Amino acid sequence: MKTITYCIALVMWVLTMVSTHAQENSIEALESAKEQVINDEKDALKKEVETINKRFDNNEITIVEAERLKEEAAEKRALNIENKLAIIDNKIALLKRNGEEESDVDKLEIKFFSNKEIIGFDYTPKKRKYDRRTTSDFVFAFGLNNVITEGESLGDSDFKVAGSRFAEIGWAWKTRVFKETNWLRVKYGFSFQFNGLKPTDNRYFVDTGSQTELQTFDLDLDKSKFRVDNLVVPVHFEFGPSTKIEKEDYFRYSTHNKIKVGLGGYAGIRLGTRQKLKFDENGESVKQKLKGNYNVNDFVYGLSGYIGWRDAALYIKYDLNTLFKDNPVEQRNVSLGLRFDMD
Repeated sequence: MKTITYCIALVMWVLTMVSTHAQENSIEALESAKEQVINDEKDALKKEVETINKRFDNNEITIVEAERLKEEAAEKRALNIENKLAIIDNKIALLKRNGEEESDVDKLEIKFFSNKEIIGFDYTPKKRKYDRRTTSDFVFAFGLNNVITEGESLGDSDFKVAGSRFAEIGWAWKTRVFKETNWLRVKYGFSFQFNGLKPTDNRYFVDTGSQTELQTFDLDLDKSKFRVDNLVVPVHFEFGPSTKIEKEDYFRYSTHNKIKVGLGGYAGIRLGTRQKLKFDENGESVKQKLKGNYNVNDFVYGLSGYIGWRDAALYIKYDLNTLFKDNPVEQRNVSLGLRFDMD
């Protein structure tokens, strides 16, 4: 009986020593991996800097752009080192805490430095598309809004210049037209337009049935605002230079620091029309929100264009359709402001 007990104790001791030795070897391998992480990232940064220097020597980028790209590369590699070392440290802590239990559960070979595996799970990075001809942007625009009335100039407008505004929000896709050059692009998408008008001389819009006209309000108006909301599909042909960026496994055209000109138009439908009035009556403040079609055209279409640099552009749009269907005097909406295309 004593012999059996002794044998069992001896076996347990051997298993403990083997487990401890395996654990120590795993931790040593992980500690060595930390040095390898730093060396690999340094080598990768060195190659990126060499590529940037070549682009500068070939006059593809300015010295300012070169320095910016180097700073971005250095920051990326530093973050890579920080994140990878954190993974290794967590793995070491896990082994120290759980010992052989962790080894039994894991059983995955530790390969930090292949592109396909990170400790604990397989990871295959998505392959970058070699030529991406279509990109997308979030579009936001705002500015001044008014109408051009038949036989009148904007200086004689019935609406406040500073108080009448528009806003536009949407999404746009941009596709390179030609395969080997990027001087011409087609930009298309959808946008919500909000065109506001503030009448002058204490007036507001009244739908008389046959037409919509401005009438003087009986009380003093603190606010009179008329707004038409549209959903449109804009299409622009965009012109302008670009820089070709070539890498080993992909290339891109960049228009970031280039002048861009877009010419085109839009078409869509009216979503709604509303009018807000604010005034004092019998010592109390009254707010009215009136909804209706006000004889506004249900179908909207027009011309638009922009000229810009980077993400911002001067933007103009002009409705070819009349604002009201049956009014004897034709009025067409016009807007001027800033447009931002943010990818």
